[in-house]
Amino acid sequence: MTDSNTNDSLTASSIPSDALPPVEQHAQQYATVRNAHETELIEDYVELIGDLLKHRGEARAADIANRMAVSQATVSKMIRRLNELELVTSKPYRSLFLTEAGQKMAETSRTRHDIVLHFLRALGVKDATARIDAEGMEHHVSDETLAIMQRFTEQQK
Repeated sequence: MTDSNTNDSLTASSIPSDALPPVEQHAQQYATVRNAHETELIEDYVELIGDLLKHRGEARAADIANRMAVSQATVSKMIRRLNELELVTSKPYRSLFLTEAGQKMAETSRTRHDIVLHFLRALGVKDATARIDAEGMEHHVSDETLAIMQRFTEQQK
């Protein structure tokens, strides 16, 4: 993601280049990203449903569509998928509810999101930018990296 406020002195030539990693490691890197992409949208929906339930007491499809800037038809398709995966339960014209598995996924996703968000803020990233960046990064960092981010953030307090 680019930002109009990006430091102009940061160029490809100013960042040290690493040689290509061994083939197996390189393949694993791409496989890890592909797996993250597969679950990313599901985790975002489940996390948002959990947040709506916590902060508003209900999670309605219209609220999800508004907050994710998608159509209600798109939300309806995803709700069907989440039902099939047994992450949510729903009834027509009623709020959505997380199953036990959905609740666990929502909590894990929220924790990962918060760690990345607080880390970016600790680095001095503006809140609006940190929120946007954290939304994508949370799905792509390893548990090892998350632990280091959390330690760094705690040391900055």
